Amino acid sequence: MKKVKITVNGQVMTANFAENATTAALFTQMPMELPMLNLYARELTYRFKQALPANEARTSGYTVGDIAYWTPRHSFVIFYKQTGEVISDLQKVGHINNGDLKQFQSLGNVTMEFAEA
Repeated sequence: MKKVKITVNGQVMTANFAENATTAALFTQMPMELPMLNLYARELTYRFKQALPANEARTSGYTVGDIAYWTPRHSFVIFYKQTGEVISDLQKVGHINNGDLKQFQSLGNVTMEFAEA
């Protein structure tokens, strides 16, 4: 596991990232500042212009705090609300360990910083 520091509106959270090809590609871009879109009242998303490797993408559910990569739209996703949805072509990347994820419901679009911890 690799640790990542996530900063949003002055609040710092940490996440554990799994060791896989997607994570390796993300770490080559860190530190990074991403304008995250608040979508579907459940997730914050950034769409990369280029595809990232995702050798373990599959159909899967998620838990609040999961960080994933959705391959069809090159989307880096943080799930903050559970809807019970099962999503195809999802590569799990990591999970946020601490922080108030409910705040994301009222944030709207927001810039987030990601750096190795």
